[in-house]
Amino acid sequence: MKITSSEEYGIRMLIRIASANPAEGLSIPQLSEAEGLSEPHVAKICRTLRMEGFINSTPGYKGGYVLAKPADQIIVNDVLKALGGTLFDKEFCELHTGIGRLCTNSIDCSTRSLWRMVQYTLDNLLNRLTLSDLMVKEKEVELKLEAVLQRNMEELTK
Repeated sequence: MKITSSEEYGIRMLIRIASANPAEGLSIPQLSEAEGLSEPHVAKICRTLRMEGFINSTPGYKGGYVLAKPADQIIVNDVLKALGGTLFDKEFCELHTGIGRLCTNSIDCSTRSLWRMVQYTLDNLLNRLTLSDLMVKEKEVELKLEAVLQRNMEELTK
């Protein structure tokens, strides 16, 4: 499993935009400098974030990007799926059939169960986190994640 650069930088840029002055936002050059990325790379990620409804662009000479909705309404899982997709979805098995038209394990597949559970666990965690949850110090995020994981474990054992 890998986290793509678009997912990592996209989340980081959203945190920066959310922390900026909402009247001005942040421009591509400002985001580029702050994150140490090329302007074309920032522009590409911002385009995706804008098209998916996470940010809006402000016109004019001092234009930039602002959040399209409050940070506490932006679900981390939605952002990651918009930037990189999911680890496992319904089409996964159809895309990994080997040389045949159907996978040789299409009837009984233990790995499918594994990937379903991994995706379920990721979704369960990431659907409970908002952009505002990430706009704090690292230790605070760790505590939040531990609390969410603890709740998930309690729900699974009920």
